[in-house]
Formats: sequence, C-alpha cells, structure tokens
Amino acid sequence: MENKAKILVVDDEVPVCRSISSALEPEGYLVDQALSGEEALQKEGENRYDVIIADLMMPGMSGMDLLRAVKEKRSDIVVIMITGYPSMKTAVQAVKLGAFDYLPKPFAPSELRNLISRALERKRIYEEKAPVEEKAMAKTPLPEGLYCIPGHSWAKLEDDGNVRVGIHELYLRTVKNFSSIKFPDENEKVSQGETCLWVVDTAGNLHRLWSPVSGRVISINEEVEEDYSRVMEDPYGSGWLLLIKPLRFEEELENLLPFDKE
Repeated sequence: MENKAKILVVDDEVPVCRSISSALEPEGYLVDQALSGEEALQKEGENRYDVIIADLMMPGMSGMDLLRAVKEKRSDIVVIMITGYPSMKTAVQAVKLGAFDYLPKPFAPSELRNLISRALERKRIYEEKAPVEEKAMAKTPLPEGLYCIPGHSWAKLEDDGNVRVGIHELYLRTVKNFSSIKFPDENEKVSQGETCLWVVDTAGNLHRLWSPVSGRVISINEEVEEDYSRVMEDPYGSGWLLLIKPLRFEEELENLLPFDKE
C-alpha cells in the first residue's frame, strides 16, 4: 500500500488500542501501541511518529501531560486526543495547547479515518510552509476581534451581543475536495467544543466542526447555503456560517485564542 504514515495509539485499555489499530491498519498505516504516556514518550523518541492518538484520561501521565511533553520535543508532530464528553472542556484546552483535534467517544471507524486523513494533510501543510506563512493564508484582511479554537472554528462578538461563527481557513485546507455543509436547524442549541455542523467532502465523508461558543442558533448564512464557494473565498467575512445567541461568552472566551496569537 502507498500510505505508510506511522501512527502511535496511546490508551491504558488494550481493547481500545486494538480497536483503533484494526480501523487504521487496513488503510495502509503503520500502527504501534502504547499503554501509558510514559511508554508513548519512549516509543516516540525511538520512532518519530507522524500522528499520536492519545486518550485524555489515563493513570500516571495523562493525555494532556503527554501532549505537552511531545510538543516540547517536536512542534511538528500531530496529536489527536480521545475524550469522553465529561472531559470536553479539557479537550478544547488541549487544542489550545497544540493538539490537532479531538475525537469524542464513542466514534465510528470512518470518523477516525477521516480525521487521520485531515491530520496528515495538516502535517503536509506544516512541512511545506513555514509557521509564519500559515498565519498569512487568509485571502482577505482579518476582521478584528476574532477568537478561535485553533485551526478549527472562529467566533466574533457583534455589537448586539450575538456571536458570528465561521470556519478556520486551515481547517478548510485539510478537507480534501470540500463539497457542502450540513447546517444545524435554527433555534438548535450548541455547546462549546461539541459539533455545531458537518463539513462534507466530494466522497461523502463527514467532518465535524466544533462550536467555539455555547448558545442557540439564531440564523445560518443563507448566501453560503446557495453558494459554498463563499466559504473558501472569504472564510472570515461573507463566508461566515452561523449566528449564535451565546450563553456565557465571557466565561468560554478563556478556552479560545485570539486569532492573531495562534
């Protein structure tokens, strides 16, 4: 098989490691396993993996501790966190600290494979572009006051107290052959760090977009529904996606990063 990316799965439960490995190995990935953060650090030093998939909650060295440790040694490594919904806030904070993304339990094998595909595309982009160039990828000037889940979604507080939400351009670049968006219904409630909509590629694969804020969906961008190219051409302006009435914006702002400080 052509795809020989090296992936390390880290979880203290053997069945979880085996399940993830069985979902990825048929795709041609070289998958290794570690049952603790300490073992993962040792193996990473010996093998230099392309992607690490780690459970957030582990005895001893937690997934968050492992994230900090590997990022100190290799800023280019892609780390995906596996989390239960009780740890969702911690998962958002992990992305703030440099994790590529997180996957809430339970998840389907196809969702894991789609996320790995995005992760490897993110690694390719990082290797081809200097970090400084990544920050200048926007095709239009950035509006002031953008806060984001890094590489994922952004939020902007409007004068009327509502929050405009959109998609990070780097996220769009990791979805190969972007096709459409599955929007939530108006008045639907969303929570920070949980799915607010799905991005669909031309193969029909679904990719979650995390909501940067909690609240109620007031409206969706009808112009984008009619013409998805607006999202690609102007993701921080006319390509916005949702307008949300927030529940606790000031509190949740602590989990986001100002766009210019990613």
